[in-house]
Formats: sequence, C-alpha cells, structure tokens
Amino acid sequence: MQRNVLLVEDHVEISDLVRLHLRDLDCSVTVAADGLSGVAEAESKHYDLVILDIMLPGMDGLEILRRLRAKSMVTPVLMLTSKSTELDRVLGLEMGADDYLTKPFSVMELSARVKALFRRVEAMASRGGEKAKPLEFGRLRIDPERRTVTLEKKAVELTAKEFDLLYYFAQNPGRVYTRSQLLDQVWGYTHSGYEHTVNSHINRLRAKIERDAANPEIILTVWGVGYKFAEANT
Repeated sequence: MQRNVLLVEDHVEISDLVRLHLRDLDCSVTVAADGLSGVAEAESKHYDLVILDIMLPGMDGLEILRRLRAKSMVTPVLMLTSKSTELDRVLGLEMGADDYLTKPFSVMELSARVKALFRRVEAMASRGGEKAKPLEFGRLRIDPERRTVTLEKKAVELTAKEFDLLYYFAQNPGRVYTRSQLLDQVWGYTHSGYEHTVNSHINRLRAKIERDAANPEIILTVWGVGYKFAEANT
C-alpha cells in the first residue's frame, strides 16, 4: 500500500535525498519548500506522515506543528532540525511531534524512524476495529472513541499526547511504567535521554484532573521507578 508523505524542507539537496529513499519505502512524496505552503498543503488533504524541518522561511516548523495539533490532526509528524539543543527536542515532543531527527542523519536511520511510525499507525488501526468502551474511575471518565475526558461531568481539554498518555495509563490501573516505557509506547519511539518530557506531560495532566496536583490521587509517582494509574476509585 502506497503511503502519502508531506515533506516540508527548504534545502533542495536534503528534500531530494529524503524523497528518493522514501520512494524505496513505497511512499508518494509531496515537497513544500517553505512554512506557509507547507501548512497549507498539510491542511488541504490527508497525509500518512508529515516530515517537518524546524528552520523554514515564512513559518517555522514548530508553529506548523502547533497549528496542526490545535486542529486535532493526528497525522504522525517526524521533525528534522540542524539544532541539537535539548530545548528544541523537548519542545517538539511536547507540542505533539512523534519523532525527531537531527541533521546530519543517515539514510538508514531515517528509514528506520519512518518504518517505526508506520508500524505504530498500523497497530493503532488494527486496534481501532474493536470498539473501545469508555473507562470510568470515580469522577473521571475517558471515552477513547470520542477521545474525550470528563471530570465530574465537566469536559477536560487535553492535547493529543496528554490524552494518549492518560488513556494508556488507564487501561492498566496499578501497573508501574518507567519513563522510557511510556516514551516508547505513547510517543511511538524511544527518545533516549528525553524521559523528562514524560514528567512535563504528567505535571500538566495532574493540573487538569487532580484535586490537588501536589498530592495526586489518580496518577501516582512510584519513586525510583516511574508512574502508575491508581487502582482504587478516586
């Protein structure tokens, strides 16, 4: 099955290289050379993957990512950047990027990341054939079909990644997860060295669903290990 990929990259040599090797993965690649045309193209049709450079003329990649996620677009996004600072990486992940590659990157690494993202989408699609029932934990209700969360019957606004993280926790109350496991399962790839992006998401979730974020009752810290979803009703 051929997949449609949008590549937003202003360097011709890089876009030609990426397009060439994605064709080997049976991908049809559309290229946008600036941020404004990139976001317009991303919003114009369905893509199976968006590969997005950060440093772009017209509109940077992080702003494009923010706009796409604000519209609840769940298309996987792989970000490219020549910057290697921790801030850029964490910011991209927390805004909803699915993976990250720092230039220069190898063709083999690019292919591996793209294949991993496609496998994750396929796994989610196969699970989607089974109607998932809402999960209820006392005052908290999670509806995976509608991707909605209510707290004491009031809607809670979550980002796509916050919802994914909460739902993943809630499917296995009491099970302890390390930060690395959560990154691998929720973000779809192991982002070595960036486990603290999990901490940031946990803190934001607690601020939205806990009575007292400083003394959580739903998402609990297991010191020295990671986190777990409380087993008892809250």
